[in-house]
Amino acid sequence: MPDTPLDDYRWLASGQADELLAAAAAASEPLVQLTARLRRELSAGRTHLVLEQVELRRRAKQKFAHPERMFFSPLALEQATDEVLAGYKAERFGPAGPVADLCCGIGGDLLGLASGRAVLGIDRNPVAAVLAAANLRRAQPDAHTSGVAVADVLSIDLGSAAPWHIDPDRRPRGRRTTRVSLHSPDSEAIDRLRTRCAVAAIKLAPAAEPPPHWAGEAELEWISRGRECRQLVVWFDRLARHAGRRTASVVAADSRRTVIERPDACLAVSPRIQRFVFEPDPAVLAADLSASLAAEHQLSALAAGLGYLTGDAAVVDAALSCFEVLEVLPLRVKLVADWLRTRGIGQLEIKKRGVALEPEQLRRQLRPAGSGQATLLIAPVNGQAVAIMARRA
Repeated sequence: MPDTPLDDYRWLASGQADELLAAAAAASEPLVQLTARLRRELSAGRTHLVLEQVELRRRAKQKFAHPERMFFSPLALEQATDEVLAGYKAERFGPAGPVADLCCGIGGDLLGLASGRAVLGIDRNPVAAVLAAANLRRAQPDAHTSGVAVADVLSIDLGSAAPWHIDPDRRPRGRRTTRVSLHSPDSEAIDRLRTRCAVAAIKLAPAAEPPPHWAGEAELEWISRGRECRQLVVWFDRLARHAGRRTASVVAADSRRTVIERPDACLAVSPRIQRFVFEPDPAVLAADLSASLAAEHQLSALAAGLGYLTGDAAVVDAALSCFEVLEVLPLRVKLVADWLRTRGIGQLEIKKRGVALEPEQLRRQLRPAGSGQATLLIAPVNGQAVAIMARRA
């Protein structure tokens, strides 16, 4: 958070700045002139907050449907769960409340949990708490049983606000870490919280390294949205639908698709590139569930440990991208460029796995031109890098 007085954040989130924020968002004048106009009635600190908030609200459109009603800080916006994922996660908690959101930040998950239930947000950062409280008020204007408090989450009584969700700080020492034992609160502290109330969800980065005993007790769910794996959630107690197993969920505004670990799934390598090549969703890859997904559709691996799958029939599945193979070539620039030129391919998607090359550098060498579309999949097969010319099916 910037070194701005807390009172300025309270002013920003109180409603007193709403007209200024709306006017600044609609302004077409140069930034220098807009700044000068705001400075006629505001301090330098409050002018900065207004201008920053306009920019943050613009960026927040990728995560929230109505960011113009909300308040953000740069880091908190970066870390906030978008509202589609927050709504998906909130479904696990069922219709009853209340629920506590620990380390709530500006309230991405808190707002999802607040739909139809009382919630309690806790954050030790007073600025985050001010912004989260304002966001919650605007989302739940008539709810008097919800609120946000400034506190150390380890000091609160969870008995009146179970179950709970927590997003521990991944940068307690300034640098991001994937080791949950170095988060704040760390894994041991989270385990102590679980002894007070066992019904819990822990939000982590997709590459996080949770302690082994969590994997034995909980469901570890990797969640993607928009072909990006966004987070790993560790679900305990009644929140776990598949305790002791890994799952991968592909979430969209109007759909859900979950791949569940099959402990006995074995991923065989295909002796050839078949008619279709498939790329599992990033959540499936992060959860290491390619074998389980392949078993559902009777697919094989294109190569050991590569990530691409192959099969002779098309598959429609939100957890897979499907490509129909048009031709397989040795990975030689001239051969691929000639293939593209003879077919008038100008819109070329380039994807690669297991090969050390820069796709954009290759694109400049290939010089695709024309109105046709194709996908170039580059992968090592039988020890040799090949160019799989394909189209999305």
